[in-house]
Amino acid sequence: MARIYAGILGPLAMLITLAHGILHGRSAEATLESAVVSLWLFAAVGYVAGRIGVATLEDALRARMAPPPSAQRPPNP
Repeated sequence: MARIYAGILGPLAMLITLAHGILHGRSAEATLESAVVSLWLFAAVGYVAGRIGVATLEDALRARMAPPPSAQRPPNP
C-alpha cells in the first residue's frame, strides 16, 4: 500500500508542477527542477502515509481477531 501511494502521489505532483510551470511561462530548467523535487517529496509523503495506513489496518485487524481477555485464561478454582 505504501508503494502504491508513493507511485500515485509522486507522479501526480510532478505533472501538476510541470503544468504550473508551463502555464506561468517558467524556464524549462526551473520547471523540471521543481517537478523532480516535487516528485521525490510527494513520493516520500505517499510512502509514509501508506505505511501509516498499513500499520493502522493491521492493528485494527489484530484487535478485532484477538480473543476477549476473559477467554484467554480459564478462571482458577
